[in-house]
Amino acid sequence: MRLSSLADYAVVMLTATARHCGARGRLNATLLAEQTGLPLPTVQKLVSRLSAAGLIETVRGTGGGLRLSRPPATISLADIVEAVEGPIAMTACVDHGAHDCSIEHVCCVKPHWTIVNQAVKGALAGVSLASLCTPPQTHEVGMAHGHA
Repeated sequence: MRLSSLADYAVVMLTATARHCGARGRLNATLLAEQTGLPLPTVQKLVSRLSAAGLIETVRGTGGGLRLSRPPATISLADIVEAVEGPIAMTACVDHGAHDCSIEHVCCVKPHWTIVNQAVKGALAGVSLASLCTPPQTHEVGMAHGHA
C-alpha cells in the first residue's frame, strides 16, 4: 500500500499550515507553495479538496488566506488521506457499493478484509497533525521491545 503523491503533498501542506498558522494567522497559497516547495497549481488543487473536506478554511480578499478549520490535534492522518483519496478501502470488497469481484461468492477471506481495513484506518487515525509538527522521538526498533 502506498499513498498517492497528492495525499503525501496534502500532509506536507497541512503540516506547514499548522506550523505557520499557530503563531501568525492565515497563510496564502503562494506562500504555502514557497514554504513547501510544491508547485502552486498543486497547492491550489489541494486547497480546494481540503477545504471541501472541512479541514481548512479559506477567506478571500485583503487579510484573507487559509488556515486550519480546527486544532491540529483533532485532525488525523486518516482525515487528510480520505480528503484527498476518498474512503480508505484496502480491497474492493470493503468499498461499500463495489461488487465487482469475480470470486466474491466463494471467498473465505472477504470477512477478514474489513478487520484489516479497520486496523489500517485506525493506525492512520491515531496519528494527529499536531504530532507531525513535532520532531519524532528516536529509538532503536529492537531496543523498544527489549531486544538487543
